[in-house]
Amino acid sequence: MKKKNFLLLAVLLTAVILSVIVALLSGEYPLAAADIWAVLSGSSTLASHSEVLYKLRLPRIILGLTIGGALSLCGTILQGIFRNPLVEPYTLGISGGASLAICLVIVLKITLLPAVVMLPLAGFSGALVTVLLVYVLTMRKAFFNINNLLLTGVMISFIASSLVMFLMSVAGKDNLHSIIFWIMGWLDTSQPLLIYIVAAASVTGLALGYFYMLDLNALSLGEEEAFHLGINIERTKKILFLTASLLTGLCVAVAGIIGFVGLVIPHFVRLFTGNDHRILLIASYLGGAVFLLNCDTLARTIIAPRQLPVGVITGIIGGLIFIYAVSGKKIEL
Repeated sequence: MKKKNFLLLAVLLTAVILSVIVALLSGEYPLAAADIWAVLSGSSTLASHSEVLYKLRLPRIILGLTIGGALSLCGTILQGIFRNPLVEPYTLGISGGASLAICLVIVLKITLLPAVVMLPLAGFSGALVTVLLVYVLTMRKAFFNINNLLLTGVMISFIASSLVMFLMSVAGKDNLHSIIFWIMGWLDTSQPLLIYIVAAASVTGLALGYFYMLDLNALSLGEEEAFHLGINIERTKKILFLTASLLTGLCVAVAGIIGFVGLVIPHFVRLFTGNDHRILLIASYLGGAVFLLNCDTLARTIIAPRQLPVGVITGIIGGLIFIYAVSGKKIEL
């Protein structure tokens, strides 16, 4: 591995640490470094400090790091197997399916479980159904057609978005507010189990990506070249597609739709690493973690005590950065 890659990883790890520190100190209820140390060491006598740290700050930090890393990782994997720089985790209709399921639960007032569990469960179920539908529609005699997959995903996403708009038009005022707020992305959850599941799935996805890193390098040369290098192309595409799709579905189910992380971050990391997935995967993961965590910190402090959905911040910042990069020809499309 080149020296510049070690330097890049060192910079990203440092950025992660600094971002965590800033996130711990910032918010509607500011905490000093001494307060945080007192809570962690068990010497704090203020229950409010402990509650802010363990129930508000740390859960959001873990979600920001793991969801940001997962979305960026999924973008890297999908761009690798599609060999298309404009593909992102939401291109294949996953977010549309999750959004539609969430809207149905809210509008129809389905309360089989508490809302904090019911909504993520519905979102993941919708994403899973969408993934399976896209997979089945594009399979032809065990051949995984990438172009048909992309087109089918886009069309399903369009149909799901149209149905979501229909449900929003007939929803009541309270339901409409809940739908809009979820769709715009949110990292606030009080369910430790959901946080553990997302964190475990995120790290597992990264490990699985590394298991196929050489296959991704070969695919970047073209399917014919990969075949001559001994890669089982169809199996690799299926496994990576399902892994990225299910991981994206889980992230959407827990945090809503957080745009641009899976599109922008892999692009910028690739400027430094090239298409070598041995470094690109981990660098994209760390870059996505830093980006989303800092966007969430900004979202909950910019108009404190009110909080913005994090998707608003990622959309504005990510969009501006991407336009600048494209107009400056730093990114070739």
